[in-house]
Amino acid sequence: MNSSVRVGRVVGVPLRMHWSVPLLAVLLAYGLGRQALPALAPGRSVAVYAVASVIGAVLLMGSLLLHETAHAATARRKKIPVQDVTLWALGGVTRMGRPRTATAALAVAVSGPLTSVAVGGLAFGAGIGLYRLTGWTVPAAVLVWLGWANLFLGVFNLLPATPLDGGRVLQALLWWRTGDRQRADRVSARSGQVVGVLLAAVGWISFLRGAPSGLWLVLVGCFITVVAGAERQRAVLHTAVQGVRVADAMSSPVTAGPDWLTVQRFIDEVAVNSRHSILPLLDFEGRPSGIVQVRRLAAIPGAHREGLRVREVATPSAQCAAAAPNDLLNEVLDRLGPGTGMPILVVDAGRLAGIVTATDLSRLMRRHALGGQGPGLAAG
Repeated sequence: MNSSVRVGRVVGVPLRMHWSVPLLAVLLAYGLGRQALPALAPGRSVAVYAVASVIGAVLLMGSLLLHETAHAATARRKKIPVQDVTLWALGGVTRMGRPRTATAALAVAVSGPLTSVAVGGLAFGAGIGLYRLTGWTVPAAVLVWLGWANLFLGVFNLLPATPLDGGRVLQALLWWRTGDRQRADRVSARSGQVVGVLLAAVGWISFLRGAPSGLWLVLVGCFITVVAGAERQRAVLHTAVQGVRVADAMSSPVTAGPDWLTVQRFIDEVAVNSRHSILPLLDFEGRPSGIVQVRRLAAIPGAHREGLRVREVATPSAQCAAAAPNDLLNEVLDRLGPGTGMPILVVDAGRLAGIVTATDLSRLMRRHALGGQGPGLAAG
């Protein structure tokens, strides 16, 4: 996620924090200190409420981290590659590859909400027990508030709306029941769009009736709607490429250039003659060595272009997606790991045979929408 910084590691994967997290912590502390604690434990000083609210906000952020950690840990146990965990204002995001089975998808999806519900129950019970044993009102109130917040988080995430965990659960169950992954993806994404619009509408009505917190619900609803729409497009793509081999979808021949050229020579001799915005590179033996973005080349100041080799500003082949011409395109898309994406380098016997770009995939989707595969796109 953009605008985030790495702050450490959790269960072996990078942990990142979005700039909105400190803002969220301040808002949580403010609400806890000004509203929740005075209602649960009245009669205390402003200083007591301030300290307790900060502790409560930090504990809640920690529980959000536990929620995402559960997803990451379960994914790794299921052999699903995990790129990173990012905390941000709407909770957290765990970026990972696509599960290979419905049971793995279900296990990853339910792990987060179950963790939140467990933490919520423990915190709520601890708060009640602490008050009965010691009479410490403020610490008990913080724990009770933390418990309710986690229980709400767990239940809210189970709404059947992709990208919420409940949408992932719905997708996994439909996949298991029907055996049709693409259909399950489309249904869960459509559900996410519907739920997102409803949440945004409820939030807006609440705001118009004098509840400022309704704007937060509007933001959440809009986020869910946008992400669900993107996931539905991805599901449609996987349906469109079902049975299509990489060789039938790739652009070939494709303009490629030597990776030892200077940036200026590469621009003059290769980039200006290409119709693609991302170009493959070849090493001295003619093997693919990486890709370079034309916009990355354009951003290099003219004075530096003669002193840089193009391979120094390129993405190496180890970080690029690759496939063989006879591979099924949907299987290639399924196994794309976190951090890899378009274009896909098509390699045959160590030589570059072509590339599959986002434009190629868009063309396949348009032909699929017309109800035909078109020349050169016969399945099998």
